[in-house]
Amino acid sequence: MSPVLRGRTLAVTATATALLATTLGLTTTATAAPGGPGDPRAAAEAAAKTAATAGSTTDKVLVIGLDGVVLDRVKAANAPHLKGLMAEGLTARSTLYASPMAATSSGPGWSTIAAGVWPDKHGVKDNTFTGKNYAAYPDFLTRAENAKPALNTYAAADWEPLTSTDAGGPVFSAKVDKRLSLKGDRDGYGSEDPKIATAASAELRDGNPDASFVYFGQVDGAGHSYGAASQQYLDAIARVDTLVGQVLTAVKARPTYAQENWKILVTTDHGHTDAGGHGGSTLQERGTFVIAKGAGIAAGSVRDDVKLVDVAATALAQVGVPTTGLDGAPLDAPDDDPFDTLRPALQARADETGIPAGTKGFTHTPPAGWSVDNSKMGTGGVTEWAGWAFATDEFWSQAQRDQWRELNVRSRDVFAVADSDEWDDKAHTGTFDSTLITPKWPVTGATTRTLAFQTHYRHEAGQTAQVLVSYNGAAPVVVKTYTADAVAKTESLPLQIPAGAIDVQVRFRYSGTNNWFWTVDDVRLG
Repeated sequence: MSPVLRGRTLAVTATATALLATTLGLTTTATAAPGGPGDPRAAAEAAAKTAATAGSTTDKVLVIGLDGVVLDRVKAANAPHLKGLMAEGLTARSTLYASPMAATSSGPGWSTIAAGVWPDKHGVKDNTFTGKNYAAYPDFLTRAENAKPALNTYAAADWEPLTSTDAGGPVFSAKVDKRLSLKGDRDGYGSEDPKIATAASAELRDGNPDASFVYFGQVDGAGHSYGAASQQYLDAIARVDTLVGQVLTAVKARPTYAQENWKILVTTDHGHTDAGGHGGSTLQERGTFVIAKGAGIAAGSVRDDVKLVDVAATALAQVGVPTTGLDGAPLDAPDDDPFDTLRPALQARADETGIPAGTKGFTHTPPAGWSVDNSKMGTGGVTEWAGWAFATDEFWSQAQRDQWRELNVRSRDVFAVADSDEWDDKAHTGTFDSTLITPKWPVTGATTRTLAFQTHYRHEAGQTAQVLVSYNGAAPVVVKTYTADAVAKTESLPLQIPAGAIDVQVRFRYSGTNNWFWTVDDVRLG
């Protein structure tokens, strides 16, 4: 396949054009394209807009995609440029879904990164791209074009589905001003990555893109051929790191760089096993990361609440485009979920055998103001899940894989979980019956409020899951009963506040024995 630049304009300098033609033997074509309060996302977007208008700086964003890269192997590799970004900015581990939501493969991974929503929205479950719903959930460059057509957008990749209509995509649509699509062989050595780096560097240095995506694929090829534990995989990371450095140097060499405010993000679409391969539900395959540098991001910072969907949200916020409807949030949005304050107190496994001994990921101690009522709880059972617990994905999902625990993608960092299935794996008396209780929240003078939270519930006959509310300490009243699966759902329940109420308290009661589970996270009264 011949490399093709697609898009609305080809406004590159003579130098850049000559470089592309000489280096790539490139043929270019141009086609015309058709013409709430308390929410941390809103605060971050407002701050970005203020920064954009407060001075003479121009906000720009570059997302660098590295296919199939394992963060721990980056740390072990000769990768000074990637490690420099980590030292100067943020490093955040993250985990993906698994089947049946989607496979841990490139199609769903890059669609999630580009669209800023999970596979249950963008519709891509594997590399066939069957069911894609990019019309409703476009990539962040297309979304930027739709909102602000004056923005210049650019995408370059050597995996065809990202930028070409010839292979099931494109993930990045024809509305993007310029798209460079090369056909890489993905064998880890003969990749087109160097050509991508040369072309992208010319565009970033001599052109004027406001939002860009640049992709390198050879590390994934090395993973498939040799495994993530191999020296060849480390060598591929080192080669790609050099290309990343080339692109970063081009950004800094821009004549107007001093008057620009750049945000740089580096991410990956999935992990790899030590032996090589991905697509399944192990943490090695589900492991991803985001590295980010720019205004509002502390140097050397590490976070546990970042998800791949945040890449698109961050990129859009950087160039002043709303993120309404996305699952992601800008990286400079504050993490104020009280469950996340529990991470320093998390413990290693007690009875579970499938969870690695060194993984600290659960506690029964609730955050300040919260409580757990286990007065109806049976005795015995698996210690980790004796009543509502607070856990992380890397801990809970390894208790038993491939039972939909991996689908809890809308919970972040630490979340509350009631799991009667795992609790039942050890001798016990009685049944699982535990209630998670919020603090009392003031509602004086209110007539309505909205109770919002992230939930992941798998249903089976014999279990119950109820949301109850009480006002002024009165008897709790059921406002929601789950009778069917509610998989990775954002719940929003309207509350009618009775006259004279001064406070409301919410309870999440789950009961069952050897049934399934219920998770709750990011509980808010709006």
